[in-house]
Amino acid sequence: MLLRCGMTWKEFSDLSKSLFVQAATEEFGIRGRPTNVSRVSILTGISRKEVKRQRDLLASNETPVRTKTTDATRVLSGWFQDADYVDASGLPLLLKESGPKPSFDALCGAYSGDIAMPTMLKELLNTQTIERTENNLLRAVRRYYQPATLDDERLLWAAALIRDLSASVNGNLFQESKSLPPFVRKAENIHVRSDSISQFRTLLDDRGQAFLEEIDAWLTEHEQMDTGEASDAVRLGVGLFAIQDSNK
Repeated sequence: MLLRCGMTWKEFSDLSKSLFVQAATEEFGIRGRPTNVSRVSILTGISRKEVKRQRDLLASNETPVRTKTTDATRVLSGWFQDADYVDASGLPLLLKESGPKPSFDALCGAYSGDIAMPTMLKELLNTQTIERTENNLLRAVRRYYQPATLDDERLLWAAALIRDLSASVNGNLFQESKSLPPFVRKAENIHVRSDSISQFRTLLDDRGQAFLEEIDAWLTEHEQMDTGEASDAVRLGVGLFAIQDSNK
């Protein structure tokens, strides 16, 4: 998922570091107080100096993630910013594939690191980051390299779904109260005939949708009316997802 969205390992590393510090600070304090720098360092394995830096970033709401640094993104940045590759209006030029600059070959020579020009060209064309014109010139379509095109709303939906499932699993693993843990169950079989997939999907669409509508009606029935007073309402719900893997 992250690779399809164009996130590099370095961006993931920076973001993970920040979130480790945040979680250790907010959730592992003693008697409700934030965790001190030394204990955060012990919990996370991050140096005290870096913990302090990350906490300062979090306090200032600055992003801990640096801009994309893939070879593909450097090529595109050069195309959009290098004076040799933009027109008088600052827009990226149409480029010939080879030849002296401005050409795509020369652009790759300056910005693509050790990635060969044909490889970079194929990748950017396949991901529709650039395109060929009728005159066989190359046009930049997007400024950033992203292997798959997804809209922001679908990505936020996916992230919310993963968060809810993770929270329920976490609640089962590390239950801190005497109340029942969140409901987490699954039904699976590793010996199902492959020709049953279509039937299974139909069953899940019909019975699963009916179940969710029943739950939705129950939640609506127990919804707290807005009285204008302080609310003690909670968020309740259930999620269903299909499981399908190949045993090969």
